[in-house]
Amino acid sequence: MRTVRTGLLLLETFALIVFLLTAPLSAEQGSATRQQESEWPLHGRTQDEQRFSPLASIHRRNVPQLGLAWSLPTGTTRGLEATPIVVDGVMYVTTTWSRVIALDAATGAEHWRYDPKVPGWKARHGCCDVVNRGVAVSKGRVYLGTFDGRLVALSAKTGEPIWEVRTTPLDQPYTITGAPRVVKGLILIGNGGAEFGVRGYVSAYDAETGALVWRFYTVPASKDGPHEHPELEQAAETWSKDSVWASGLGGTVWDSMAWDPELDLLYVGVGNSSIYHRETRSPGGGDNLFLASILALRPDTGRLVWHYQTTPGEQFDYTATQHLILAELEIGGRSRKVLMQAPKNGFFYVLDRATGELLSAEKYVSVSWATHVDLATGRPVERPEASWDDKDTVVVPSIAGGHNWHPMSYSPRTGFVYVPAIENSYPYYYDPDFAFEAVKFNTAEDLDRLALAVEGYEELALAVCSPTRLLAWDPVAAKKVWEVRRTTALPAGVLATAGDLVFQGAEQGRLAAYDARTGVRLWASQPGVRIMAPPISYALDGEQYVAVVAGAGGSAGGHFIRIDDTNEGRILVWKLGGKQERPAARPRPPRSVGAPRIELSQDEVARGRGIYYEYCVACHGVGVKSSGLYPDLRTAAPEVHDQWTDIVLGGVRQAKGMASFADALSISDAEAVHAYVIQRALAEPNLAQRLVGWASEHACIPASWLAD
Repeated sequence: MRTVRTGLLLLETFALIVFLLTAPLSAEQGSATRQQESEWPLHGRTQDEQRFSPLASIHRRNVPQLGLAWSLPTGTTRGLEATPIVVDGVMYVTTTWSRVIALDAATGAEHWRYDPKVPGWKARHGCCDVVNRGVAVSKGRVYLGTFDGRLVALSAKTGEPIWEVRTTPLDQPYTITGAPRVVKGLILIGNGGAEFGVRGYVSAYDAETGALVWRFYTVPASKDGPHEHPELEQAAETWSKDSVWASGLGGTVWDSMAWDPELDLLYVGVGNSSIYHRETRSPGGGDNLFLASILALRPDTGRLVWHYQTTPGEQFDYTATQHLILAELEIGGRSRKVLMQAPKNGFFYVLDRATGELLSAEKYVSVSWATHVDLATGRPVERPEASWDDKDTVVVPSIAGGHNWHPMSYSPRTGFVYVPAIENSYPYYYDPDFAFEAVKFNTAEDLDRLALAVEGYEELALAVCSPTRLLAWDPVAAKKVWEVRRTTALPAGVLATAGDLVFQGAEQGRLAAYDARTGVRLWASQPGVRIMAPPISYALDGEQYVAVVAGAGGSAGGHFIRIDDTNEGRILVWKLGGKQERPAARPRPPRSVGAPRIELSQDEVARGRGIYYEYCVACHGVGVKSSGLYPDLRTAAPEVHDQWTDIVLGGVRQAKGMASFADALSISDAEAVHAYVIQRALAEPNLAQRLVGWASEHACIPASWLAD
């Protein structure tokens, strides 16, 4: 009898389990699911970072009916890269200088603004503009990483600070531009600054208190230790004992993360080296772990489970900080939990995310530095002629990469990944006399020779010879399905939706929608501001919206395009039948050369050129040419020239982002840079410069044109 009763009990238990698994959702459960689908609560909408919206009210047939629902000026004129977060009908957006805006997601009415008051002089430590990619929102709090290295918890309701911690030393050239992530009650944040000489790491803080829980350093501080955690012993074996330890070695975690709650693995992308030149950085070679790697960590402890290095011995600024996407794909006849990435180096990787096993790696853009990736070893097969250890070379992709920070997306409906890709090349000039110096641009390139090679043609080269693409990649077949060729050098993030649409910023300040299966453009709106940030989609009261933050900037917007308007940032939101009038762009006022016409020593000009490319180029551009977002020193007003040393050394404009360089430059150095700037301001325009107006909206000019 006991056996029968036990059997009946097992049957009843089994029946209950089946019922619970197959029963329809309760009203409360269904409401919660619908709310989650209607919101954009996380950086990639979900922890797998697919950037796919399950909303389908806007679809291929009715997308031409999209109209602007509302827009809000951000009060900025610099780069905007943020992903808006939408929770409980409130949208949270970050702008330049790490400022936050909270507003009604249906109407655009402001709730509050928060300014962390980042000191203007900190802009000196940024390679790529004072941008920010967004906040994290959880349990009534908004978490923000600031450009000067703080992590701040704000009240989601009022914007008032709850706690604040410093995650990086203020006096070192660290920055934060990436969005925090929330995982298991922890706030995860990385940092940037490798080009200037820092040591990379990712940190986890208690969400309630801000207390540091763990920190994972991506590179060792020395060959023999002591090492902060055991993984660094493994890493140290891959570095030369004569490595330039004072450089920090780089490996900053400045962007991508994802989390698999079932495997309980946190995935982190690691960046480039502090000194690009491999033989200078680590004489004698070595893989230099964990540069340009994907790390799988336990989120509770920060301990490493597995790693995969995309570019061993990284020497081309080929970061692996690009967007990470988790998905389940059928590969080789069985379902695999995979991680996908299209890093800078030009190969699209599919890894088993439980083990780190490489499943595929194929070129998604043109690649010259390696012939292929060996699936047996997981290593790229490098071309010896691509190395610049002891010679000059040209490589594809360039330092901008085949794909940069601009997020890609994955549609489980089509099975495609949509990649904002870049086709370009870059010359590396070997500098045998390079010596590391803190807080300057420490790539170990001979930037002076690079400047001489491109001066006079820099506007043409930077404006048009970095053509971008939107491509659909089949990660199972490991091949491109379709692509849309761009006529702009400014990439933009991507959104995929269940309406079988792909949204992306396009030429001339457009937001465009494409058929997710064919790439045919179905709709475009031109709000008058260039877009590089990724769009999102959400729903309120049964109505679907598409939103994006518009404003050019970053390294691409600052130097690779020409901006003739005032670049006034906006939050833009569309819906079906939207009727708001489109905001018009305002032309940038013309400026004339205000440099004094004085006799210049060519030796002094040459010396000033070298100093300029070590300290000034990141903001003021190649050949003293800015896109218009940053001060174009060729058209500086006479009072700027009169106050030159007060500005460069005295810091009289540091509140506006122009820091003092008195710690690095002498009066003689500042005057030499001034001489170079004046020489560039008075240079006669040549054929390349006259063509810029036409070329900035067309494909890369054929090489035969440049030969003339």
